[in-house]
Amino acid sequence: MKSVQKHAIWRRKGTFILAATGSAVGLGNIWKFPYIAGENGGGAFVLMYLLCICLIGLPVMVAEVLLGRRGRANPIMAVQAVTRESGSSRGWNVIGLFGVLAGFLILSYYSVIAGWTLEYVTTAARGGFVGLDGESAKRAFEALNANKSALVQWQTAFLCMTVLVIVFGVTRGLETAVRVLMPLLFVLLVVLMVYAAYVGDFAAGASFLFSFKFSELSLKGLSLALGHAFFTLSLGMGAIMTYGSYMPSHHSIVKTVLIVGILDTVVALMAGLAIFPIVFATQGVSPGDGSGLMFISLPIVFGAMPFGTIFGTLFFLLVTLAAWSSAISLLEPAVAYLIQRFRFHRLSANLLIASLAWLLGLGTVMSFNDWSDSTYFLGMNFFNFIDFITASVLLPLGGVLMAIYVGWFMQRRSLRSELRQESRKTFTRWFTIVRYVSPALVLLVFLIGLYGKFAG
Repeated sequence: MKSVQKHAIWRRKGTFILAATGSAVGLGNIWKFPYIAGENGGGAFVLMYLLCICLIGLPVMVAEVLLGRRGRANPIMAVQAVTRESGSSRGWNVIGLFGVLAGFLILSYYSVIAGWTLEYVTTAARGGFVGLDGESAKRAFEALNANKSALVQWQTAFLCMTVLVIVFGVTRGLETAVRVLMPLLFVLLVVLMVYAAYVGDFAAGASFLFSFKFSELSLKGLSLALGHAFFTLSLGMGAIMTYGSYMPSHHSIVKTVLIVGILDTVVALMAGLAIFPIVFATQGVSPGDGSGLMFISLPIVFGAMPFGTIFGTLFFLLVTLAAWSSAISLLEPAVAYLIQRFRFHRLSANLLIASLAWLLGLGTVMSFNDWSDSTYFLGMNFFNFIDFITASVLLPLGGVLMAIYVGWFMQRRSLRSELRQESRKTFTRWFTIVRYVSPALVLLVFLIGLYGKFAG
């Protein structure tokens, strides 16, 4: 670039790895991955998921980090700077806009869902899981969602936690937070895995997660694996591009992204190894229990097991930390845009974006009670509509456009400049995948998602 604005840079080597891993590791790894793996054949799903990480997630992640570091700004301004340098059409600037918009929309409902985990931490800590059975656990979860006041309180608390980190900036806020949160998250996961091995059926859990059967392969499972591989790495929502803009120019993007991808996948597998052994050791609970596996089935398990109060509290604390690290990355892109484009003070930018996300999130709160049967949005209630727009439209569409732009329209010398630490063979392999393979597969996810929604 001819000129690069003064821009915050991570102070320590490895901070981008922790930050990007913190962004990627969230409810998707610890809540969603185990239950969709449980519903789609265990090891067969895991194999498809790992292939999709390699063919979609990592190549597109390299492209997103590259755009952020090349532009040295928030996603909107970074893409604008890169398209100016390449002499490309201004239409490509929608890539950055989609990212910031998607991150903001996801934050609005993510804070409500994450509020559930805060409620369950306090419930577990006071022994609220003891004596639960299937019916009472389901009633407790339904009662929480029916209590609008409680949902708003936990949503507000979670957003305040997120703002508290971001308001201190890149080095004092983000960098300090990820250096504390991510090691703590890994420690808690290891503790829970050891606990699962001690009280659960670890052999059965590991066999379910890693045994592969061709009969378990399905188109539905493949499409879920494609989508989850893309979304679990936080691609297309502005976070990775923003964090990439803080990455020192002498660090290898490819090697760093590989480490992030490995850590993200390891966390998902560790979550499975912490959950499935306990599930297999408990009568009346199965891996295919769906989205209620974490909020209905596991409280029953923890309530009936030795030291269940302690480890139930630790488990939901772990989930809260993972959600917190992801929410931080969802808030930062929009905040960075206000600061860099309109010269907002960091505090006022945080308060404005968080307040707007809080207001929009009230629609999600209402979707679990008063508006649950309202289908004014393409046959969906408010929450399902926002989730559909982000997960099935903005993220995959942004990913397709990003891969196409980097692979076909960005100047080759700019790519080589940002990837100068990589060998020619590594660069050629990545470029071929991001140019041909990744766009086709992400487009497939996009079309399958649309078809599944509108064709029923």
